[in-house]
Amino acid sequence: MCAHKSVNIRQISASRAEQVGYYRFLENAAVSVTELVKSLSEQCEQQVDGQAVLAISDSSEINLQANAGRLKSEDIGWVGNHEELGFYIHPTLVLNANTGFPLGLSAVQVWHRPTERLDKRSRKYKQLAIEDKESYKWIKAASASETALSTASQVTYIGDSESDIYEVWSAIASKKTHLLIRACQDRCLANSELMLFDYLSQQPCEGTYSLELEADPRQGRTAREAWISVRCASVQLQRPARLRGDEYPDLVALYAVEAQEVQPPAGQAAIHWRLLTTHPVVCLEQALQVIEWYRWRWSIEQLFAVLKQPGLQIEATQLESGKAVQCLCVMALSVALRVLQLVKGRQDQTQPAHRVLSERQQQCLTQMSPKLSGRTAKQQNPHPPLTLAWVAWCIARLGGWSGYQSQSPPGIATMLRGLQQFEAIFQGWRLAQDVCTG
Repeated sequence: MCAHKSVNIRQISASRAEQVGYYRFLENAAVSVTELVKSLSEQCEQQVDGQAVLAISDSSEINLQANAGRLKSEDIGWVGNHEELGFYIHPTLVLNANTGFPLGLSAVQVWHRPTERLDKRSRKYKQLAIEDKESYKWIKAASASETALSTASQVTYIGDSESDIYEVWSAIASKKTHLLIRACQDRCLANSELMLFDYLSQQPCEGTYSLELEADPRQGRTAREAWISVRCASVQLQRPARLRGDEYPDLVALYAVEAQEVQPPAGQAAIHWRLLTTHPVVCLEQALQVIEWYRWRWSIEQLFAVLKQPGLQIEATQLESGKAVQCLCVMALSVALRVLQLVKGRQDQTQPAHRVLSERQQQCLTQMSPKLSGRTAKQQNPHPPLTLAWVAWCIARLGGWSGYQSQSPPGIATMLRGLQQFEAIFQGWRLAQDVCTG
């Protein structure tokens, strides 16, 4: 599957026997999500040694309602509006904190909500311990990532506003481990009569910076250059009244950063982020670093895009077993990671080619690369050979990209097509090499 860059069993099978073999593998009791995740974590561990890293977690639903009539009932449940079948996946994507380059996946959680369960009010959800809530996934992600990230010099766990939970703040942070989360709740402060949001907005502006915003039709946002004002402050969050006893501290000391657009165009919603972190933030430079790290959280959204549409289309699988689909989904994350590395590495001349290609694959691409260049200077690969940027340029050309730097850079769909095309070529090249040396 990783070789063919596809999750379609029929497409990647060379024969009926091989197709059946894939099905039996995914259905095998010895093949579990746990073991597949362990393999991903071990690969990640090899990439992070001595590096400061960002560990970005988020959830996505795998909606299998289109195949509901074919699916067996085990290992699937409700997703979305609790009327459609599927399961949830919560990976932790690890990036280099200096470059934003994807290094691996330190943990993956897979679960489903039972088709028969009470609503939150009936279950007294607010009174439940964090360990009994689905939101425990944020703490569990950090715990499950400990081994894979043990050799990293520093780890910063990043989450969206859903992870702004007091138990998370008090359970994860340590001397080596930091947190960076977008604030969701306007919390009580121990050092001010004001609430968090008002207190932060009244801090002096540390400075401004410009940000190029891409158009987002879903939010009605047009492409524009936005000017962002930055504020920061040290804060102490009070423990919520719902938490009693000595299990959690009375307060948590953090730093808060506010990034707010100045004078947005008429009819456009202003950019407004409030971030909380355990990293010290006492000046504009530190605030801008935290903001940039949070912006890189978008990488995990891109990972989901590769996994689903317009990428591997995992939700269109024809497998009949929920367990098999879950295993397939975890395996597909390896492919999605490779595509994401190519997209992120389009201009990265510091990363070596072996980040994404084996030695023999590099040999094959080196031999075929002259045919991918055009006759003019503008259609030549501008990157040093055997760098990641050089590989990405070649793969993008195989995926249908023109090669002109003046045009839009190749995206997910182009890179995935290019990888699939290259793999087909590589299989033929390897066969020819084996025949010649046999």
